[in-house]
Order: sequence, then C-alpha cells, then structure tokens
Amino acid sequence: MKTMKILIAGGEPTGAQLAALLIEQNHKVRIMEHRSEILAQLHLDLPTEVIYEANALELNALEDAGIRDTQVLVACTSNDTDNLVLCYLARTLFQVPRTIGRINNPRHAWLFNVQMHVDVALNESAVLAHLIGEEMSLGDMMTLLKLRRGQYSLVELVVPPGAPAAGVAIKDLRLPEQCVIAGIVRQGKMIVPRGITTFDVGDEVLTITDPEGAEQLMELFGQPPTPDQ
Repeated sequence: MKTMKILIAGGEPTGAQLAALLIEQNHKVRIMEHRSEILAQLHLDLPTEVIYEANALELNALEDAGIRDTQVLVACTSNDTDNLVLCYLARTLFQVPRTIGRINNPRHAWLFNVQMHVDVALNESAVLAHLIGEEMSLGDMMTLLKLRRGQYSLVELVVPPGAPAAGVAIKDLRLPEQCVIAGIVRQGKMIVPRGITTFDVGDEVLTITDPEGAEQLMELFGQPPTPDQ
C-alpha cells in the first residue's frame, strides 16, 4: 500500500479513530484541533507528533500544518459548513488532490458535490441505513468491508447448529465459484483454511464473495428451518 500524507481537520471521535487507523497503515497523518477538552483526549489516544493544535479554518494554520504537501484532506468536524469550506479551500487555494467531507446533517448532503470540490462525501446516516438494510437482508451474515466498489464484500458468519456446512471439509462443500474462505476464527484463534479443514459449530467464518455467492453461502451456513416452517 502506498504511503500517503493525510491531514484530518477535527479531533472528535470520528477524526481521532480515523487517524489511529491510518497510522496503523503507516500513512503520514496530522490531525488539527484547537479545543482544549478535545485536545486532552487526543493526546491520550494518539502520538503527540501527529497532533497540530490550531483552528483548521485559519489559513496560516493550514499552511503550518503542511497542507501544501498533503495528498488527502479529510474535513471531519461536527459542523457541515466548516467541512464544506475546508474542502473548497483545500482544492482552490492549496491544490490538494483529494478531499473528503463528513456530512453531519443528512439535509445538507446535496451541498457536498464537485462544485464545492468535495471528492468523497461521507454521509454517515446513509452508510448506516445501507448497512442496516443489508444486514436485514443477509440475516446472520455481517458485512465487514466492501471491495472493488461494492462488487465484492468481506463477510463474517457464524456456523449454527444443524448448518449443512457443519462438520464438512472445505473441499467437499461445493462453495460458489465466486466465493473464497479467507479465515476461520475458532475459540478466539485464527485458523488458516485448507481443503481438509472442517467447520465446527460456533466457528466465525470470514469469506470474500459477491451478492450471488452470499445467497448461496447462507444456504450452506444458515440456520436450518424448524419443523413448523
């Protein structure tokens, strides 16, 4: 993975957690925040050297934080107007190649567009609604990560008692062609799947699949119907 320079404006939990994840991926991260109560928590959660204590809406502060060398700006404050302004300034004044704007109020989503120089609009409400709908449609299968712009997903499912896959080796399971077993978590330990590996009740199975494969997986790993169904 290519290392990028990323500037995050806003140190509230969403921004702080994003910074921590990006640091784990070895990206060069700097997070801007000026409120003392939030800074206190940031210094507990993140390395001091990535925290820049300043108001991200001040042009001099953005300059000093290194915005001209930044490849991605994430406007992650709790104020939609501030996030729009930050994305606009990042592109028009500092030529930042990529901007991401957080949408706090869904009613403002229509403003986060290319005219305002927002490349990616992070609408948390829309994402949550989509995930809830997806979880309801997939039952006990949980989507962990979208791949290839949503064509494939990393999903997790737990093998219930009576599932057709329980006690069966991977090589004998007749998995969908578009499905790969990525890992099995058994009693807290990760098992690297082999052809002879069998599934136990309670196993957490990590799988990469597309929507069609997910439906077939539910038939193999799903809860069997009760007699009155």
